[in-house]
Amino acid sequence: MRASQWTTIKGTIEKSLELNNNAALPKSANSLGKDQTLVKVHYAALNPVDYKLPEAPVVGQMAITKPASPCMDFSGVVVKTSRSDLKPGQAVFGKTEPPLFGAMAEYLVAGRDGTIALPEGVKPEEAACVGVAGLTAYQCIVPNVKSGDKIFINGGSGGTGSFGIQMAKAMGCEVTTTCSGPNVDLCKSLGADEVIDYRTQDALEVFTKAGKRFDLIVDFVGSPELYWQAHYFTKPTAKVVNVGATMTMDFFRRLLPIFLLPRFLGGGSLKYEFLTCHAKEDDFKQIGKWMAEGKVKPVIAETFSLEDVPKAFETLKTGRVRGKLIVKVSNE
Repeated sequence: MRASQWTTIKGTIEKSLELNNNAALPKSANSLGKDQTLVKVHYAALNPVDYKLPEAPVVGQMAITKPASPCMDFSGVVVKTSRSDLKPGQAVFGKTEPPLFGAMAEYLVAGRDGTIALPEGVKPEEAACVGVAGLTAYQCIVPNVKSGDKIFINGGSGGTGSFGIQMAKAMGCEVTTTCSGPNVDLCKSLGADEVIDYRTQDALEVFTKAGKRFDLIVDFVGSPELYWQAHYFTKPTAKVVNVGATMTMDFFRRLLPIFLLPRFLGGGSLKYEFLTCHAKEDDFKQIGKWMAEGKVKPVIAETFSLEDVPKAFETLKTGRVRGKLIVKVSNE
C-alpha cells in the first residue's frame, strides 16, 4: 500500500515523513481480532495530537511502532471485518486509538468503538473530520449541559471549536465564543449567539459588564488563567472543561493548585475536568445523526494529497487554521 510514514523524528514530523509506495499492510490485516475491521482509507484528517505525541521524545521513540503512519481520523470502506453488523464495501468512518495512528495509509485496522457505519447523506470527506475534534467537542459538551444552559467556548474557529458551537446549539444551549476578528463571521454562521474578538476585546471585561453567568466553560485554547478567572462569570454549579493542553511543565504547574490545594488556601472553587477523548460507538452515532440531519457540518479549510502530508502538518502548526485539514488518501 501507499503510506506517508516516519521512522525517526528528525526535529519535527513534517521533516521526517516520507511517502512509501510499497509499505507493508497493517500487521493484523490478514488475521483480524474480535470486532476489528480492515478499512481502505479514502480520507484522513489532521489534529495537533498527531504531531505532539510523535515529537515528544519518550513517546515518539518508545511507544509508537515504526515505521509509523500519522493521524487517527478516517473515512473509507470496509475491506473485511470480524463484525456481524458491517460488510465488505460498506462506507465507514471513525478513529484509531494512539499509539496506533495509521490513517495516512491506504489501509488501517480499527476496533469496534472506532469504526462506525457512514449515515446516508453524509459525505466521506466530512465524516473524516469527526474522529478527534468532533468526539472531543461532543464529550466536553453533551454530558455537561441541558437545553437552555449558557456555554462559553474559548476558541470557536478551530476544528474542535467549530464542532463545539454546533453541538451546543443542537443541545439547545446559548453559546458565547472567542476567536480572532477574521473568524467572527464564521463563528456566527455556525450558530454562536455572541462572538468576542480576543484581539480587541477582553472576555472578562465583557462578561463582568454584562453580568453574564455561564453553566459550562469549555477551553479549546489551553489557558490555565481562564479557570482562575471563571468564578467571576459562572454560576456556583458551573464546570470548566479543558482540552487545549500545551504539554509544557509551566502549563501543568499553573493547574496543580486546582487539585492539590483546598479552596481556602487558593485551590479551585469550580469543578474542573482535563478531558482526553476516547472512541465511543454511541457518541459517534449521535454525531453522525446530527450530520445527516444538517445540524452539524464540519468546516474544511483545505484538502491535501497523500504526497503533501508534510505540507499539511506545516499548515496545521501555524495555529491559524479555520476548521479542519484533510488528506485524500486513496481513490473511492
